[in-house]
Amino acid sequence: MKKTMWGISMLALIFTAVMLQFMPDSVPMHYNMAGEINRWGSKYENLLFPIVILALSLFWHLFILHYEKKAIKSTTEKESAEARSNAKVIKIVGVSMAAMFTVMQGVILFGAYKEATAGAAHSAIDISKVSCILCGILFIVLGNFMPKTKKNHTAGVRISWSMYNDTTWMKSNRFGAVAMIAAGLLTIATSVFTKAGVALAMTIAYLLIATIITLIYSHKIYKQELSKEDRL
Repeated sequence: MKKTMWGISMLALIFTAVMLQFMPDSVPMHYNMAGEINRWGSKYENLLFPIVILALSLFWHLFILHYEKKAIKSTTEKESAEARSNAKVIKIVGVSMAAMFTVMQGVILFGAYKEATAGAAHSAIDISKVSCILCGILFIVLGNFMPKTKKNHTAGVRISWSMYNDTTWMKSNRFGAVAMIAAGLLTIATSVFTKAGVALAMTIAYLLIATIITLIYSHKIYKQELSKEDRL
């Protein structure tokens, strides 16, 4: 799966390099909230985002290596299994993010090409809405894999309450997964039926609400575990 992550990341760079050969030297580089183009720039500025995608893949690659090495060096089967599980989940995170950003880059390039060749004053594609929809999909994908993580400091609900023991970790991440999936579904629905500014604001709001209620739930489970220990 590491090869898949790097392959998708390289695809963004290769696709951009090919597309640049067909684009005018000057292309739209920024838009205001109304979708009006307010800055034009060199087409080669479009290479910056693929480089960022590669940098993010390197970031996740290093974490994957960390857990793979930890799985080998672990002295117990439980620790080794947890490390392997976390490495697998982080691979999924890395692939998902690389795929989302690569699709986003393709949409950006397609829009910039249409606008540049037509000499447009407004965006041909609502990038903000597309970005919000892709974020919603990412929330759903990540939510589906959150319950599969084992206690770690990289992926999942990683706070002192959730990491108190295996029970608080498991319950916190199961609840967080449901909240994240709900946020993703609401984000997609809102993005489809509202304007870009509203979609962006609500995407942030959904994510904040999902985070807050997950923290509240995690603290509740933590308190319950403390109460159980006090009764023993």
